[in-house]
Amino acid sequence: MRLLLPSCILQSRAVFPKRGCGIPGSSCCPSRPGLAKVRPACSAGEGDERGKIRSLWSRQVPFQAGDLVLAEVRRRHRLELQKMVLLVAGGELHSKWGMLAHQQMLGHLPGQIFRTSTGSEMVLRRPTLEEFVLLMKRGPAISYPKDATTMLMMMDVGDGDSVLESGSGSGAMTLFLSRAVGPSGRVYSFEVRKDHHERAKRNYQCWRNAYEVAREKEWPNNVDFINKDIVLATDDIQGTMFDAISLDMLSPQLALPAIHAHLKQGGVCAVYLANITQVIDLLEGIRSAGLPLACEKILEVVHRDWLVAPAVRKDGSSAPRVEPQRNGDDLAHEEENDTARGHGEEDDTKSFCTIPYVARPHHEQVSHTAFLTKLRKLKPALQ
Repeated sequence: MRLLLPSCILQSRAVFPKRGCGIPGSSCCPSRPGLAKVRPACSAGEGDERGKIRSLWSRQVPFQAGDLVLAEVRRRHRLELQKMVLLVAGGELHSKWGMLAHQQMLGHLPGQIFRTSTGSEMVLRRPTLEEFVLLMKRGPAISYPKDATTMLMMMDVGDGDSVLESGSGSGAMTLFLSRAVGPSGRVYSFEVRKDHHERAKRNYQCWRNAYEVAREKEWPNNVDFINKDIVLATDDIQGTMFDAISLDMLSPQLALPAIHAHLKQGGVCAVYLANITQVIDLLEGIRSAGLPLACEKILEVVHRDWLVAPAVRKDGSSAPRVEPQRNGDDLAHEEENDTARGHGEEDDTKSFCTIPYVARPHHEQVSHTAFLTKLRKLKPALQ
């Protein structure tokens, strides 16, 4: 996105002289009074615009009623508590680490550390979209952010695109699609179950409301939630062509014959399936129906979290670094090398810190969640 700056800001670049002789007052290095003469003056309108840009860049919005707040408690580099709450007048946040009144949070900036009624330290900040999706109220299982972002890359969804989604679920994938297509795009989200349909709508609206409070601007209202089986929804999408299709359903091979005609040629249909047997049924369904869809990729996304932290004892004190044991032969060899290198040269084998670190995979891992299948619509070869 290009940012249009007022002309007084752009023209001010001319006041910086090129490298010259360094003598003030010369032709190549004008004096400071000369610089003041060439500096363009901003008009009243341009000055106001410049002030608005500065205020936009420096604006920090404190917590206020209607904000979504993420409370975290960490102990020894371990996340003990992560709870998302909606700030309301007279509300209270309760946990086994103590109570914190919502009134105490109001007016403070995100990233503030508070002390609860029991003296525990609690960090309060606003949740990201990824964290909101993981902590929001669910009906069915969600599309995990690691899978949702991969599907977005598969479909290459961008600003202004029109996307068809089947399987609103709890609204996780719908939110990522809504952000990707932007205000000028559109997402048509179908869900056959009424309870899942209502849950997705509530989660979507909850995020929109909190976003408007936190950012002081509106989240795009670009999603149409439709409570209907996608197989029977041909009338709802009649005459509409989609840049991409996202499917999260038990038997997508039953829906593809009805909706593949609405996918633009060369477009991608990304399918989210829990079991590999479902992937086999999908590909066999495409083959037997003779659909013009080519399977380009089948993958699963596995993230591996790591713990990297200073080593501490059980009492919480820092563990000292232990020097490696060396035998007599090694010491004699090092002395010979020092003599050969000569005096005055520093030994590059010395450690740069005295605190040892622990680096290992985290004991809690999110492994398999789904198989992602990338299908592309192709035109058959000319006879």
